[in-house]
Amino acid sequence: MGGMDHPGSGMSSTAPAGSSSSHNPQDVSFARGMAMHHQQAIEMAEIILGKQGVNTKVRTLATEIKGAQQPEIEQMTGWLKSWGEQTVTGSASDMGSMGGGMMSQDDMDALDSASGTKASALFLTQMTAHHKGAIEMARTEVAKGKNVDAVALAKKIIADQTTQITQMQDLRTQL
Repeated sequence: MGGMDHPGSGMSSTAPAGSSSSHNPQDVSFARGMAMHHQQAIEMAEIILGKQGVNTKVRTLATEIKGAQQPEIEQMTGWLKSWGEQTVTGSASDMGSMGGGMMSQDDMDALDSASGTKASALFLTQMTAHHKGAIEMARTEVAKGKNVDAVALAKKIIADQTTQITQMQDLRTQL
């Protein structure tokens, strides 16, 4: 007799329409755009991890970025599917002209062709700009998004990437 039979108790068959699944166009834009943004960061990390002579701390940071962003991509893609929205299509490089700190194909090629300390420095410079773009995208989500989970992820991205920007700026001075 505990109240679970009362309509609107949160345990009813209408639970999927609850706050965790409610979303607006900003949430869709954030999930789709940030998933592509994260994909490019992973590509950048993979490029730097495939090089010889890269600073050890830069390698560690690239591994951390890759490890943190892949699960977030999967989370955002899951939201898009559950919302009945199209998931990310195309490569992250296609988004280079969209701003948000995205690297152009020329930027990616420069990183790919750099080596040693130059590659480490270029990665730090590019990833700092990339993170700043992600933070702006996340701030827009916090301000205009409706989905509770998406807004929470946006706040996490702001905190995590602000910390990483500080790390990258400190590392840059050590090269």
